[in-house]
Amino acid sequence: MFKFAPILLALIYGLVMYKFSVWRTRAELDEKSSELADPELKALTDRMAGALDLPRIRVHIYEIEPVNGLAAPDGRIFLTRGFYQKYRDGEVTGEEMASVIAHELGHVALGHARRRMIDFSGQNALRTALMMILGRFIPGLGPMIANALTTLLAARLSRGDEYEADAYASALLTKSGIGTEPQKSLFKKLETLTGARGAKTPVWLMSHPKTKDRIAAIEKLETRWAEAQS
Repeated sequence: MFKFAPILLALIYGLVMYKFSVWRTRAELDEKSSELADPELKALTDRMAGALDLPRIRVHIYEIEPVNGLAAPDGRIFLTRGFYQKYRDGEVTGEEMASVIAHELGHVALGHARRRMIDFSGQNALRTALMMILGRFIPGLGPMIANALTTLLAARLSRGDEYEADAYASALLTKSGIGTEPQKSLFKKLETLTGARGAKTPVWLMSHPKTKDRIAAIEKLETRWAEAQS
């Protein structure tokens, strides 16, 4: 039993660290955010709220410059000030911003924040177990290999969440009459907007799928929906 103690401790440590991270994130969001008041975006979110049978969709502005959207563990939806400014400057349309909000709603509706707590804890325990096993056979390199394998696993799980949130957003945007074109056009802009250089990164190391793969997945959904209606 004692030989499993490090794995159990790693699992507990992962849970504690995740809880701490959630608390710290919530505190920062409370301090640095306010509810968005934008007539054009509200008109679009009201259309999505109607499609979901909700009275309204609340969106908050997170006062940081990096371009991003965020679904907090408590279910709140955030756009960063930097992203909102791109919209105000005309670099992003209202419909494209709506697609970001729909994507973050997908993360909330599909329980990705809750699942990440389990994933994070499990990955921490798995890393410890692999370090113990590989350390016996490959002294010195064992911990490095264990870290690399768990990093690859985390990236794969994250990409899966992104595809699921994309699909949810596509369905919601279609149902609300906004359509998926803004979603696809925003993907094509993201590298420029965020300053990312993901095109040169191997896909298995990325936490988000490549742009062309995300667009292809949406187009596959569109084809499936069209065939179902014919």
